[in-house]
Amino acid sequence: MANLVAIVGRPNVGKSTLFNRLTKTRHAIVSDEAGTTRDRQYGKCEWGNKEFSVVDTGGWVVNSDDIFEEEIRRQVLIAIEECDVILFMVDVRVGITDLDLEVADILRRSKLPVFVVCNKVDSNEHRYGSAEFYGLGLGEPMCISSLTGSGTGDLLDAVVESFTKEMTEVIEEDIPRIAVVGRPNAGKSSIINAFLDDNRNVVTDIAGTTRDSIYTKYEKFGFNFYLVDTAGIRKKNKVTEDLEYYSVMRSIRAIENSDVCVLMIDATRGIEGQDLNIFQLVQKNQKGLVVVVNKWDLVEEKSNEAIRFFERTIRNRFAPFTDFTIIFASATTKQRIFKVLEEAQKAYEARTNKVSTAKLNEVMLPIIEATPPPSLKGKYIKIKYAMQIPDTRVPSFVFYANLPQYVKEPYKRFLENQIREHWNFKGSPINVYIRQK
Repeated sequence: MANLVAIVGRPNVGKSTLFNRLTKTRHAIVSDEAGTTRDRQYGKCEWGNKEFSVVDTGGWVVNSDDIFEEEIRRQVLIAIEECDVILFMVDVRVGITDLDLEVADILRRSKLPVFVVCNKVDSNEHRYGSAEFYGLGLGEPMCISSLTGSGTGDLLDAVVESFTKEMTEVIEEDIPRIAVVGRPNAGKSSIINAFLDDNRNVVTDIAGTTRDSIYTKYEKFGFNFYLVDTAGIRKKNKVTEDLEYYSVMRSIRAIENSDVCVLMIDATRGIEGQDLNIFQLVQKNQKGLVVVVNKWDLVEEKSNEAIRFFERTIRNRFAPFTDFTIIFASATTKQRIFKVLEEAQKAYEARTNKVSTAKLNEVMLPIIEATPPPSLKGKYIKIKYAMQIPDTRVPSFVFYANLPQYVKEPYKRFLENQIREHWNFKGSPINVYIRQK
């Protein structure tokens, strides 16, 4: 399981800029105005052959200094509870503020690795100013410029070194691990309660990974799986939780510990940016997927046309990956929740589907011959052989070509779509590799 790194600090110190640089995205909106980041941003970072998740805190309520202070304090407490490493960002041009001192006071009491990230160090003159931050009592400040990338390599080296223990899983049984994820109030707790019902004798909690995940074993109606670490299962700690920030942390943990994710979407609100963020996290972690449009009983227009419109909208927003089941359900009335379990089981089984090499070549080579990869620089690409790689966590296929470096992503997606069209991998991610023949 990947480690989780949180970026904390007061507004306008450059948290979102650093997040974008670490995740190689532009998901977090960057502005000089304090309080720009409202949604919780999270993504993947790879460094030194290690992969970890990054969370950009933010989401401040812009009213008064008191509200800033209380909000930051809560987010730092949640980060301490949920994360493995904390990046405490400060601004070298402003120096130490009262808010920095308060955050440092909380972080000193935690047992987590904490890095003081001294941002906006764009010259040697600014580097001299960073010495002030030794006064926070959290060790040597690491000078970076999140805007230019200066110093971020050294920071990442230190972060990766601080991952003292690998996340080893205790659960060894070969049964599905299903996580229910989604933004706050989408109905995660309700559907979990509907799954568990009152027959508690068939449900047992089992400690999971080093970060205290809980696996709830479920055995009834012919199903046998674990529900993973989600709202409604784990006992909330003393932190007065910020619902959205807390749910982001828990979603990351749940997704990383699962085989299949049930993504809950609120039918009364439609698809929002946070739904897309969570979907992308499921994709990056290469987990199976079932989408549940919850609260369908509250929607006035329930015609087939309305269902088709909703399905089209979801698939368009989640494209290019569209090969997953969408279920219109209601956790409160228990409408179609049995189908959710069935489809989650199928998505798990799809991850283990095997295609023989002979059959794969028999089907795919004529398709490739009829629609070959586009030529590049006057050179023609020929694919002569394909096979499924055995014993992989995710179904993976390799195609052998004379010029693999010239086969671009759109053609890989074409190959993936053709595989999905001829074999059942519904709800499961697929990897397509092009190698030198």
